[in-house]
Amino acid sequence: MKTTKFVTIAIALTVAISIASCNEKTKANTTVETSEPIESAAPDETPEYFMLRPEVEKAYGYSHAVKIGNDIKISGAVSMDNEGNPTAIGDMEQQMKNCYADLEKILNHYGCTFDDVVVENVFTTNMSKFLEVAAYRAEIYKKQFPAGSWLGVTELAVPEFMIEIEMEVHKKN
Repeated sequence: MKTTKFVTIAIALTVAISIASCNEKTKANTTVETSEPIESAAPDETPEYFMLRPEVEKAYGYSHAVKIGNDIKISGAVSMDNEGNPTAIGDMEQQMKNCYADLEKILNHYGCTFDDVVVENVFTTNMSKFLEVAAYRAEIYKKQFPAGSWLGVTELAVPEFMIEIEMEVHKKN
């Protein structure tokens, strides 16, 4: 019985301290109104869309990149020509290099480099072939590798595509 009372008192005391702590945080976060406007340091939140191959992207229904503030989301790049035809068919390494060449064009459009990439996700229909050539990424990422995932998939948008690479970027001010 004494143990139950002690546990009940301990729980009540913990709850009381937590509530008091929350109240202190609320008081500390209370804003004071002033008559002078405060300049916002927040980046522009209006989405900026970019199309690398406008006709192909319109036909498939996507934008290759969208920038909101300092963050850029880049759709998966595949190995294709300007008309949307697959290139380097059957050649994983060349398809990967073609993906990175397109991704670099998008990064350059926004004044970024691969050093600004914070997430890279690779989708491949042949993981073993990708692993054979994945070391090429060290030529792309000279400072550090981004976070990301490598995913084996059954198929991509067009049967000849063996790899697709998407990215998230944080542009430094």
